[in-house]
Amino acid sequence: MTNRRTFIQTTGLAMAGLGLGAMVPDQSYAGVMGANEKLTCGLIGANGMGMTDLKAFLALPNTECAAICDVDENVLNRRLADTEKIQGTRPKGYKDFRKLLENKDIDVIIIGTPDHWHCLPFVYAAQEGKSIYCEKPLSNTIGEINIMEKAAAKYGVTVQVGQWQRSDPHWQDAVAFVQSGKLGKIRTVRTWSYQGWMSSVPVKPDQPVPAGVDYDFWLGPAPLRPFNPNRFHFSFRWFWDYAGGMMTDWGVHIVDYALFGMNVKGPKSVMSMGGKFAYPQDATETPDTQQALYEFDGFTMLWDHGIGINGGYYGRSHGVGFVGNNGTLVVDRNGWEVIPEVLNNKPQMERVELKPASGKGLELHMQNFVDCIKDKNLKLRTSIDIAANTAKVCHLGNIAYKTGRRLYWDNDKSVFINDPDANNYLTPVYRKPWELPKI
Repeated sequence: MTNRRTFIQTTGLAMAGLGLGAMVPDQSYAGVMGANEKLTCGLIGANGMGMTDLKAFLALPNTECAAICDVDENVLNRRLADTEKIQGTRPKGYKDFRKLLENKDIDVIIIGTPDHWHCLPFVYAAQEGKSIYCEKPLSNTIGEINIMEKAAAKYGVTVQVGQWQRSDPHWQDAVAFVQSGKLGKIRTVRTWSYQGWMSSVPVKPDQPVPAGVDYDFWLGPAPLRPFNPNRFHFSFRWFWDYAGGMMTDWGVHIVDYALFGMNVKGPKSVMSMGGKFAYPQDATETPDTQQALYEFDGFTMLWDHGIGINGGYYGRSHGVGFVGNNGTLVVDRNGWEVIPEVLNNKPQMERVELKPASGKGLELHMQNFVDCIKDKNLKLRTSIDIAANTAKVCHLGNIAYKTGRRLYWDNDKSVFINDPDANNYLTPVYRKPWELPKI
């Protein structure tokens, strides 16, 4: 009998052979899966958001976790026990995600690894025909993002990326208002994240690898470096080898809604400046203070972040401000409002008082993912094309920061125009024996 996994593999290969793979949505359950049939997942990377995502998945009916993989045995054992408490059965534990992917009974893969470890598990999972929920940003470089897009299209898998604000109703309502035209001509969009709870990371000496940690596997395709606790677990995001700092950590959430509201993709040009102004001597590499200015047709978009302070725009530590001739719509995770423009003591539009948030963004996002696995006629809230575009825009800001000059971008070709030096930042060089996938 043809099982579900065989079904997707044979269907996907057949359609790809006809040149139709990119046109056909995920066939994993088309005509096969009933609405009440159980979905079984495997989690790769369980320390932070990976476990949070798993809990959201298991909160939905007819779901189960069969396997968890983490290169830190201490984290792995803790998460296996946590999951057993949630569902009553203990998943199987792995330290090598490739072994987990061999399990033919797993339908869904949740990727919660550091950013530099998104591409390989994603591509391998797609090749196995498994639906994928991948944490944001989609990956650590634009070259990897392009490969992941190709893999999702070639193998026809359902992909949702963890930009869960796309599923929170108040963000959707804010975009609907922006696109209604009531704000008048929108001339600029401000995006920002000022995070006072994030403080300096003190310098620590290199140390022996902790017991139970496969550090070489944790590094994976990244350069070989001595173990340092500052580069491990949560704070990996402040080092270029593994992530892109605040620009890609919070930026993909906030910038995403600027792009959504304005209905645009890549910019025409970008420039960025900043540095380690607040904590110049601490252990991190990525800037604690940064601004990036993007040029689009008819408007500009500003990204602005600061670590260690909460002084954002409009009295909010984070958010998006759509600045129109009639007024400005401001939205963050707490809600949205409209501040009228006042000319000659006359408001140019009616004020809209704060519309509060639901606080259920992640739960609704995971529900949308599961619904789309079961019903191919539904629309993913953060499909791979949406997530890829947003992540690329954020990476453009970092590349402009690194080069220190204005860069011009060809979005269709995914390259900088007449700028070989900037293009060198697009594709990573993997540490052997790991190789960048070819799709």
